[in-house]
Amino acid sequence: MATVRIAVAGAGLIGVRHVEEIVASADCALASIVDVSPKAVEVARRYGVPLYRSLEECFAGGKPDGVVIATPNQPHLEQGLQCIAAGIPVLVEKPIAHTLEAGEQLVDASEKAGVPILVGHMRRHSLIMDEAIRVVREGSLGKLVGVMGSAVFCKPAVDGYFDPPNDWRRRPGGGPILINMIHEVDALRSLLGEIVAVQAQASNATRGFEVEDTVAINMRFQNGALGTFLLSDTGASPKSWEQTSQENTSYASYPDEDCYAIIGTDGSLGVPTMRVRYYANKDDRSWWKPFITESIAVERADPLALQIEHFAALIRGDEKALVSGRDGLQNLRVTDAIVEAAKTGGIVEVPI
Repeated sequence: MATVRIAVAGAGLIGVRHVEEIVASADCALASIVDVSPKAVEVARRYGVPLYRSLEECFAGGKPDGVVIATPNQPHLEQGLQCIAAGIPVLVEKPIAHTLEAGEQLVDASEKAGVPILVGHMRRHSLIMDEAIRVVREGSLGKLVGVMGSAVFCKPAVDGYFDPPNDWRRRPGGGPILINMIHEVDALRSLLGEIVAVQAQASNATRGFEVEDTVAINMRFQNGALGTFLLSDTGASPKSWEQTSQENTSYASYPDEDCYAIIGTDGSLGVPTMRVRYYANKDDRSWWKPFITESIAVERADPLALQIEHFAALIRGDEKALVSGRDGLQNLRVTDAIVEAAKTGGIVEVPI
């Protein structure tokens, strides 16, 4: 299978980005658009592909080799099950489903049928993240002690971002925990291992909406490392992946900033600057001793483009899913635990 034909369900912002990457890829061809919105008509016309109102119509018109599900969260289960029943590999945007129960049903169906799911946590395809994971896993930082992380940015208060029909962003479920933190959870699990307990405090004091705008999170990892994380979508700060990684030119960029500091007994790693600090003599560690500082060179590429290339390889059977259905399910499980911890103020254990 030289070129894989991929249909995209959902012609919203992220769906169109997937379409653009499919069209730009030498390994992929856009098969069709599946959507009922007026915008979808224009998208299908622009790229010269059929437009279908449902996956049933799409499959009846000629089954694609793969499907990208970029619809709102609620339909992920039904659409994913339709693809699995048809034997079609699927890339489903995060979160894998709107509830844990729905996610479990989708993953179980995928595994029983042997039809792969790739979950759209695109940051895992980042070349920077890949290099950071390599550094941590090779052991040069020593025993992992903890991580300090942040996703602090400012979502615009103009251009109707929080106004009807987008006023769902003012209510529970529309805040940064469920929309943004799930990406951070995936990254932290990749870097430090499984998160087994969380504690959180949330505030809506800045905007005054029903939903949180700022959250402070504590984490315990299976290996004993601890983590702290500050999450806010109303802070005037560049300490987020989007504003530090230089991978998406739509965002203002601050290449001297980090959003993760991974700390071990022998050294520390700043991500995404990839600055490593360590002692010259690991047997003579002390706060009186100066660090040696080095910067690891990294390449940069659009993770969405790399994700589509990986999905094509998954469809062909050349690779296994980098972010499997089980990974997506665990990311959702941790995020749900953070929501619960913020409500109760207590420590919430996360099953693994």
